[in-house]
Amino acid sequence: MDVAIIGVGLHPFGRFPGVSAIDMGAIAIRRALADAGVEWRDIEFAFGGSYEIDNPDAVVARLGLTGIPFTDVYNGCATAASALTLAANTIRLGDHRLGLAVGMDKHVPGAFKGDPQDYACPSWYGEVGHFTTTKFFGMKINKYMHDHGISHSTLAKVAAKGYRNGGLNPNAFRRKPLSEEEILGSPMLNYPLTQYMFCAPDEGAAAVVLCPAEDARRYTETPIYLRASTVRTRRLGAFEVHSPWLPIEETVGATVDASRAAYEMAGIGPQDVDVIQLQDTDAGAEVIHMAENGFCADGDQEALIADGATEIDGPLPVNTDGGLIANGEPIGASGLRQIHEIVLQLRGQAGDRQVPGSPKVGYTQLYGAPGTAGVSILSV
Repeated sequence: MDVAIIGVGLHPFGRFPGVSAIDMGAIAIRRALADAGVEWRDIEFAFGGSYEIDNPDAVVARLGLTGIPFTDVYNGCATAASALTLAANTIRLGDHRLGLAVGMDKHVPGAFKGDPQDYACPSWYGEVGHFTTTKFFGMKINKYMHDHGISHSTLAKVAAKGYRNGGLNPNAFRRKPLSEEEILGSPMLNYPLTQYMFCAPDEGAAAVVLCPAEDARRYTETPIYLRASTVRTRRLGAFEVHSPWLPIEETVGATVDASRAAYEMAGIGPQDVDVIQLQDTDAGAEVIHMAENGFCADGDQEALIADGATEIDGPLPVNTDGGLIANGEPIGASGLRQIHEIVLQLRGQAGDRQVPGSPKVGYTQLYGAPGTAGVSILSV
């Protein structure tokens, strides 16, 4: 059974003192319901994702105690993709016909912290300073730059695009454009990544309403069809987050596996995609993920980015809303923020950041520790 997205809602991303993650989630849900033209009492089930909130299902206290099955999800930075996949599969299985996926989080400033042993790593891995995400992403893009001829200026171009697109997005956290020179001149955090090449954990929420494709036009004149939604974890040999050792023979990462599965499910290829959302935890991640998702060969990013291919008016528009670099990352909401942007783009409702030419197919990708990826493909 095909699945349609009939409503999307977003609480802006940023810092909101005095507003709880639950309250942000309720706001996003109400906006998604209004977009779909349905009431909360019409919803038959829900999946909610969060890192900080161990019971996102408590959002029902703000919406109404209707007794629906509500399942909580956490799967690293792929949390939202997991919630969306579970919601879509629930409809595909025929268990329910009108459901919702919501993500919400409220992170304190600074890098994420954790116990290495909770991520299947030995305690010494943290004691020697390796258990930080900034360190890993720096190592990963440094290796990639060496292997494939990517320059520091390309990283700055990616970040500058993110801030520039964020300036067009009223819901973004960082809305001040920065020049490539300002980005390159900001403090070096983990070589080769400077301060302004990283996203920041922050606050926000997003929600989507789904139904069987055959029911979609009962609710909206502009349904967006969820052609694929996949989640994959790392295989032995993948160069992933939090790995204290690696085998000599390297294999592809989880993103490649999730991407290939999504293309197969949707029955399309990367050449058919018109607008793209990629996990840009840092500028280097966007570069790597362009190739891992099949949009170019390794090393081609240098010329593509220099030529403006990934700009809003380019042939490969990437992160039109500013991505994580401009929006930040409330983990539970981040992937549904990507879906929100793709839905607006496919409807032609993205305003100043609208991709020209009436895009028909959109693509989203998430990647997180310790090596989990999620991919979704949407179309009109």
